[in-house]
Amino acid sequence: MNSKTWLAPLVFLSLPLALAQSAPTLTVGLALDSGGKNDRSFNQSAWEGAQRAARDLGVKVKLFEPKADAKGVLSRGAEPLASAGAGLVIGVGFSNKDSVEAAAANHPGTKFAVIDDLPQGQNTVGLRFREQEGSFLVGYIAAVSSSTGVVGFVGGQDVPIIHKFQAGYTAGVKFYCPKCKVVVSYTGKTPAAWNDPAKASQLAAAMQAQGADVIFAAAGASNSGVVERVNSAQCLRASALPAGVTFHTDNFSAIPKSPAYQLACKGESRPTFFIGVDSNQNYLGDDDKTPSTLNHGLTSMVKRVDNAVYSIVRDVVKGKPWRPGDQSFGLQNNGVGFALDSYNRALITPALEANLKKVANLIVFNTVKVPSQ
Repeated sequence: MNSKTWLAPLVFLSLPLALAQSAPTLTVGLALDSGGKNDRSFNQSAWEGAQRAARDLGVKVKLFEPKADAKGVLSRGAEPLASAGAGLVIGVGFSNKDSVEAAAANHPGTKFAVIDDLPQGQNTVGLRFREQEGSFLVGYIAAVSSSTGVVGFVGGQDVPIIHKFQAGYTAGVKFYCPKCKVVVSYTGKTPAAWNDPAKASQLAAAMQAQGADVIFAAAGASNSGVVERVNSAQCLRASALPAGVTFHTDNFSAIPKSPAYQLACKGESRPTFFIGVDSNQNYLGDDDKTPSTLNHGLTSMVKRVDNAVYSIVRDVVKGKPWRPGDQSFGLQNNGVGFALDSYNRALITPALEANLKKVANLIVFNTVKVPSQ
């Protein structure tokens, strides 16, 4: 499906052979975090950016996927990749920071980057995102779309970076609907929280019981639990709403529904939705494999890890001066946004899309300041 995210000629000279030889191909080492390259989220986006760099820029990519030892401690790939000859090593996720710093000290001639943290060292950079900005936009969408005025947020590990998602989402909800309620839960306090879909599903069910009809999940591979819950419990019934919660709107009444939805959601009810994260997860809400019927993926807060990976690889390939320190990605440079495609086009009206562009401009020009915690 087509989608969008709301986000020198060669001159050949006659030279001596020694001078005409091309520079060696850059090898890029990609050290993933837990979840694997097909997690439909953070790691997968990084992997897609590296693959694009391989196609466009001719680099070689070496991949390291961590494994847990008997004590559950994950192996880290920075040192193995650098030792294997990678000229640029990218650690995906803040959990790779310590291993990247150690490897950078051991390999001063190698360049290193960490996504989502700021490592120390003259041969390191941090590729960090203003997640709160994209989360603000999807919070705005959630508030516009909610029939009950109650929405949810399921975070993965309870750490500062996910607090940025929560803060931006809550601010976006309140910007449109100051009286709306945001219910918040995390799947855990250890790295295992990123891979606990069963817990995420339980949290989503509890939020629906409180009247939440839209749930934003920023929980890595645990997101699948929220998706599963929404796809299986596709609507809230008026008779099951808690005290004090009522239906205020019926925004999606005209959208065709699947036969399963019509059967399960007879009577006074409203549809439920999830909001995906990192990569475009809208398609996961197409439970009946028919995009023309109501999709339960409202949108996704797209964190363009792929763009950040591609950008740092391109800079190294083109020989740009290395600048240690922080590189920041937000709405202004297509680092974050929301996903709009054929799966959710009927859910995001042209009028809402136009308003979102205005809100994004308010953020970019600092008229609206989005909190990060």
